[in-house]
Amino acid sequence: MIIFVLLLIIEYLVIPELVGASKDLNLLSRLNVGWMIAGVVLEAVSLFCYALLTRALLPPAGRPRLSRLFRIDLAAAAVAHVIPAGTVGSAGIGYQLFTAEGVEGTDAAVMMATKGMGSTVVLNVLLWLSLVISIPIAGFHPIYVSVAIIGAVALVLVAALAFGLTRGTGRAARIVHAAGRKIPGTDGDRLESLFLRVGTSLTDLVRNRKIMRASLAWASLNWLLDAASLWCFVAAFGSYVNPAELFAAYGIANVLGVLPVTPGGLGIIDSTAPLLLVSFGVTRSVATLGVLSWRLVNFWLPIPAGAAAYVSLKVPRGGGLAAARHAISDMMNRGGARNATDQDRDAAPAGDVPERPNG
Repeated sequence: MIIFVLLLIIEYLVIPELVGASKDLNLLSRLNVGWMIAGVVLEAVSLFCYALLTRALLPPAGRPRLSRLFRIDLAAAAVAHVIPAGTVGSAGIGYQLFTAEGVEGTDAAVMMATKGMGSTVVLNVLLWLSLVISIPIAGFHPIYVSVAIIGAVALVLVAALAFGLTRGTGRAARIVHAAGRKIPGTDGDRLESLFLRVGTSLTDLVRNRKIMRASLAWASLNWLLDAASLWCFVAAFGSYVNPAELFAAYGIANVLGVLPVTPGGLGIIDSTAPLLLVSFGVTRSVATLGVLSWRLVNFWLPIPAGAAAYVSLKVPRGGGLAAARHAISDMMNRGGARNATDQDRDAAPAGDVPERPNG
């Protein structure tokens, strides 16, 4: 079913862009390879900053090495890029890998929740800043209203979730307990206990200004370097876009791509970003080729890289090709299949709500 959906997305959203780009392949004759290499490097550094964000949000005690955190994030990204609404699947894989590395279940849950909410807030703030700068330069676009509404809804949901975890724990815990009783394979008391532990740990984390400053810095760099990579790929075809306008196009496309319609915004980002760049004065051919080249590195390359990262984490050296194939199959089958609560059953007794140490 997943393969069928992917084929539909590729046929109706990606292939039309490729066909349009094929008419302008003459641009390849004046391709600037230096800008292409810079774009690849910036994308790699962007992904590395995401691993640094992960490290900043985990407690130092028992924290895996940065190289292993980087591979876990790559594996989670690979799942998110092949499964519709893949954030759920990537969260499942990420949780399994973090806990397998010795990270406490509560610490892993807090880190992943904080990272997801924080990245969403940072993207929307950066986008609104770019819109404020680009409107006087390029004028107002009707799509700004839609994006502002989607961003506002996302921020309201993040604020509501953060409030439920840190301030409104009493009523939220009762709701979680009632929901847990209706979910097969879980337990209301245990789910409520996990919710309270995550809320306590998240509160402690938010109060640590050093961690919050580092987290905001790495999250911002993750988005900004990814956008800079797109700028380089567009520049490789001879168009030098105003950075504020490019980030506006990049941010809008990514905000729309977050909608759980296609994996990793496939087709949505690929078609929206070129249209927005054209509205900012980039020619259609350059915008299409630039975005598609960037998406090869931004979307497609992390899939095999993430699969290789998962194999390196799960299969010992000399395990052989059969073991690698089994690991990749297991990666796809288990993406989001297990409940974090199921894995956290032995982390603490149901009534115990331990404090998370600062740091």
